[in-house]
Amino acid sequence: MEKKDLLKDVIKHIDIKSYNSTELIDAMRNMSFTSRDTARAADILMMMCKEKECTNILTLAGSTSAAGCMQVYVDMVRNNMIDCVVSTGASIIDMDLFEALGFKHYKGTPFIDDKHLRSNYIDRIYDTYIDEEELQNCDATIKVIAD
Repeated sequence: MEKKDLLKDVIKHIDIKSYNSTELIDAMRNMSFTSRDTARAADILMMMCKEKECTNILTLAGSTSAAGCMQVYVDMVRNNMIDCVVSTGASIIDMDLFEALGFKHYKGTPFIDDKHLRSNYIDRIYDTYIDEEELQNCDATIKVIAD
């Protein structure tokens, strides 16, 4: 496979405004493990949003932005659900700024020879690919800003 074949299916960010997930979250209340935890987390978030004296901090770790959640975070901030975002540098630079510069994340697979990806200048974040040359461009942009 060539680089163009590996970088063809763009990750699409979910639009949480396009549907009502209430029924799905409510159904999770009667399920087990993480499903029930997800419903409880939704309840806690709603309580936090209703409490005007509460400071809501969104803590991001890992690659959730690259995975398709970036617009969720934007919508949460725009709708005053979040007061502060705490994130790893990778989330802010290698995902958010990377896409703000017009670059994309692509669907991939974790079941590929990393040497093959490297020979094509492709970086892998589990099952997500990014173009190493575009990442270098992102890094150069950071240098310009920092200088």
